[in-house]
Amino acid sequence: MKKFSSFAMVFAVSVVASTRTYSQSSLPPVRQLGPVTAVAKDSLSAVAGIRALPNGRLLVNDIRSRRVLLLDSTLSVVTVVADTTSATANAYGVRPGGLIPFRGDSTLFVDPASLSMLLIDANGKIVRVMSAPRAQDIGFLIGGPFGAPGFDPSGKLVYRAPPNFQAFARAPGGSGAPLGPPAIPESAAIVRFDLASRKVDTVTFFRTPKIVMNVSRSPDGNMRVMSQFNPLPQGDDWALLPDGTIALVRTRDYHVDFLSPDGKLTSAPKVPYPWERLTDSGKVAFIDSARVAIEKQRASGQFGFGPGGGGGGVQVTVGGPAGGPGGATRAGGADGANRTVTTVGAPAPGQLPPLQMIPATDLPDYRPAFLPGATRVDTDGNLWIRTTQNVDGRPVYNVLNRKGELVDRVQLPANRVLVGFGEGGAVYLAVLEGRNVVLERARVR
Repeated sequence: MKKFSSFAMVFAVSVVASTRTYSQSSLPPVRQLGPVTAVAKDSLSAVAGIRALPNGRLLVNDIRSRRVLLLDSTLSVVTVVADTTSATANAYGVRPGGLIPFRGDSTLFVDPASLSMLLIDANGKIVRVMSAPRAQDIGFLIGGPFGAPGFDPSGKLVYRAPPNFQAFARAPGGSGAPLGPPAIPESAAIVRFDLASRKVDTVTFFRTPKIVMNVSRSPDGNMRVMSQFNPLPQGDDWALLPDGTIALVRTRDYHVDFLSPDGKLTSAPKVPYPWERLTDSGKVAFIDSARVAIEKQRASGQFGFGPGGGGGGVQVTVGGPAGGPGGATRAGGADGANRTVTTVGAPAPGQLPPLQMIPATDLPDYRPAFLPGATRVDTDGNLWIRTTQNVDGRPVYNVLNRKGELVDRVQLPANRVLVGFGEGGAVYLAVLEGRNVVLERARVR
């Protein structure tokens, strides 16, 4: 159920976030988004990403139904670009994919299952198949919580690379049974990939949330490692601007560092923000509220279990039967044992992995200004950052200009999620209606 791997985090946090209203003269007033100008007639399963084209046309990645659609300016479906049926010659694949704007009005569709990228022209036709970058990077090219990949003006693909961590801490010399849980780094690299030379260069690093792992051993000797769920993860965010500059949004003091294509780093001043302190009792109440909200969504089947989701993390079984259900076999270390890795993102039907929350004492003393994956870029190069501040039960977006200055604060209508921008100040919204989603187009003002 990849349907709401990003939606689930957004709405779960919205449920438990503070609805306290701040009034500070140093901040721009919170305003409402402009009027809705078009509503799609056909509902979708989920909208993981869009690609705005000239004349109001739109490519839509319906990630749960595994199809890519071309819509006209009225948001009516023109054609099915890729899907999982025999009706089209181009299969979407068995895993969720992603859309990346390419040269001109063309678009790349990333197919993780085949490790390829399909080139879609402006008319919605697949005209070429290209090989993707390194196989281990493919899951980080579909967007979502890992940031939106894109091409810089030199034609290089910029994206976040996967973490490089040791699967298990082992005894000296590399022999014997694993001693502890995976050592997961608290930083990630942003890289540039040259399509012609197939060369990957590391551009910079940024801070990622700390992941806490619990280790348990079953009676038959297998070891299980489960990650704890953190409803307030602290990590930097990033976005690629139209001129190839990388914006690094820092979580510690909420400011933006701009890294230009020539490697020059410019730091913007701190963004004014109404920080909210979390008391010890407030931390306990927040964890309890988050648990209730998340369990409710898990029970309804609306909570995604993809990478970075809140389904309890990743369960790794060591020493069990190789190639078991839902698992993948990897050759073992010096002890010769095979490793069966089971992701709890694919539990057996009717089963849910246990939800493990971090202790309340591990929450920060101040609510983070934003959560990882909260930043989007409009067509003018402004940063739209979904903050954790709620007013009247709805989150506030901070809009920062190219200098990192706060120039606007915007709220969306209820039950809406920002999915992208288009020409002429268009904003595209996904409207949650039960288990389906309806696409809307509105104006910035």
